[in-house]
Parts: sequence; C-alpha cells; structure tokens
Amino acid sequence: MPNLALVGLATSLLDPIDLLIGARETVVLHGKSGSGKSLLLRAIADLDPHDGGLSLNGQDYRQMSGPEWRRQVALLPAETHWWAERVGEHFTAVEPELLAQLGFDSDCLEWEVSRLSSGERQRLGLARVLAGEPEFMLLDEPSANLDAANTERLEACIATYRERRPAGVLWVSHDPEQRRRVASRGLLISEGKLVNEWI
Repeated sequence: MPNLALVGLATSLLDPIDLLIGARETVVLHGKSGSGKSLLLRAIADLDPHDGGLSLNGQDYRQMSGPEWRRQVALLPAETHWWAERVGEHFTAVEPELLAQLGFDSDCLEWEVSRLSSGERQRLGLARVLAGEPEFMLLDEPSANLDAANTERLEACIATYRERRPAGVLWVSHDPEQRRRVASRGLLISEGKLVNEWI
C-alpha cells in the first residue's frame, strides 16, 4: 500500500516534523491563519523551499522530476489556477462519471473559464487533480467556496477516489464539523509545531 513520508521536513514557519500518511487515510490539518498550513502543503508538493526529506512508497522525491512528483502527490490550492480560455483545455482526459459526481455534465468542458464561479472553479480544480490519478492529495480548504450540497458532493467524491485508488489525503480545513466527518486523524499547527489532535 502507498505511503507518503515526511522526515525532518521544515519550512520557514514550521519546525522539523516527521509524518507518515498511509493509503486510504485522511489526515486533517488546522491552525490559525498564517500558521503555515498552506506553506506546508506547498513544501510537500516541492513548490516552496524546505529542509528535510520527502518520499513516496520509499522513493525519494529527488529521484523524480518535479512534474512527476506533483502528479503523484497532487496539490489542490485554495485558489485554483487556470491558464487557458476553456475548461477542457486544462484536461488531457476526464471521465464523465467524475464530472457527474461533482455536479457537472461533459458540456462544462466547453465553458469559458471566465464564466466560472469560485465554487465551480474549486470543484473543477478537484476534477483536474483526480483525473491525473494521484497516489496522494494535498487539499487546501477545498470546500471553502461551496454551499452545503456541493460540499457533500466534494467530500463523497474524495472518499470514493480514496477507497478506489487507494490514496491518502492531507486536508486543511477550518470547519470542525467537516474535520469530524472526513478525518482518520487530526493535526494542529501551533507556534511552529505539529501537534496530534483528537477529532
């Protein structure tokens, strides 16, 4: 079964940490604004400077190209990035079933990105991540712009993927009810430390 290992990983806001996340596990992370949650996710995705080690299934991240590491350990940022005019230009392939799980039909691939609401961008951003079939997902407040019905869709879609793949998840959430719903275990960032927390 896949696992993601952090060994002595440190950022400008976080002291060195050791963390192991296994397949089908959802670890939720919270902390005050500015405590370093997003920075930690970006460090794990090898997008920001960091010290310490990262490995996937025992393979050091430095043995992979950056794009390959980020395909297997995929980050969904709080603000998704769109660079082409139409939604479909951001996908190499996507199953209609995946789009349907998130409340879309295949026609959405013809939409102009400029017409998307923030919630639609977030759900389609998740679809883009899952279409790459990552082994691990790094989710930064993925439902922050969603209403209750779409939050439920998103949580169910992630749970289905996690079980089917199987995949592990590190999920930043400020919502205590959501943390209780989705978490296998919880972590808190406080004063530069990573603290285990009961959900």
